Amino acid sequence: MSIQSGVYVFCAIREKEPQQFGKVFLNGQENEVYTLHHQNVAMVVAKVVDEVMPVRNNLFAHQQTISEVMRHYSIIPISFGNVFNSEEDVLLIAKHLNDDLEKLFLLLENKIEVGLKVIAKKDWMEQEINNDPALREWKNNKMDISDPANFYEQIHLGEYAKNFVLRLEEAVAEELYDPLLEIAEAGKQNNTIPGKVLLNAAFLVDRKKEEAFDQKVNDLYELWKEKAEFKYSGPWPAYNFVNIRLRIEENK
Repeated sequence: MSIQSGVYVFCAIREKEPQQFGKVFLNGQENEVYTLHHQNVAMVVAKVVDEVMPVRNNLFAHQQTISEVMRHYSIIPISFGNVFNSEEDVLLIAKHLNDDLEKLFLLLENKIEVGLKVIAKKDWMEQEINNDPALREWKNNKMDISDPANFYEQIHLGEYAKNFVLRLEEAVAEELYDPLLEIAEAGKQNNTIPGKVLLNAAFLVDRKKEEAFDQKVNDLYELWKEKAEFKYSGPWPAYNFVNIRLRIEENK
C-alpha cells in the first residue's frame, strides 16, 4: 500500500499576507500550519502523509488548530478530514469558492457559535407524567399488555406519550430558544433525545452581544433550574451555519 503526501485544510480566513500558526500533529507527524492565498482568502493548511483518519489524536489536533486560528481571526471552518494532493489543488478550491467564501465572511465576521442543550430532570419529568392520568396509568403498567384486547389501546397511549413529549419540546422552544434567538444573529435546532434532551440548539452570536447572550442564558436557567439541566458550550467554529463542500471540479 503506497503512502502519499497531501495538504490538509483546517479553515479559511480573510488574509492577504502569509501567516503561520505553530505546528500540528496529524497521523503522528509534526508539521507547520501555514496559509495558502487566493486574493483576500487564505486557506489554513498543513502538509500530511496518507489519509487522516478520525481517531482521537487527529480530531483533537484539528480542533486545537482551529481554536488557535480563532484567537486571531474570524474563520470559516472546514469539516475534519479534507486532504488534497497538492497546494495547487487547494488554491484551485479557493478560486472556485471565492464568491461563496466572501459571502460567508460577511456573515461570520466577529461571530461565534455557542451550543445549548436542555436536559430534563428525571423528577420533573415524572411529575409531569403523574399529572396526566393517561400517562400515569401507562407508566404504572396497570394495563395488561399481554391481553390482545388492549393492543390498540397501547398504540393509542404510545402516540399520546409521543405528543406529550412534543408539547414539552414546543414549550421549551417558546420559553428558551425563541428569547435567545432574539439576541443571536441566527439559530439552529438540532436533533433531540425524546423525553431527555428537550433542546439541542446552536446559536450564531455577535461578539458584541456575547455578554448579553450569556446573561440571558443565566436568567433562563434560573427559571428552569428545577426542571432541567443546561449544558452551555462554546465558543465554537460556526459549523452549524456553514455548508462548504470542498471538491475539485473537472475541466469541461
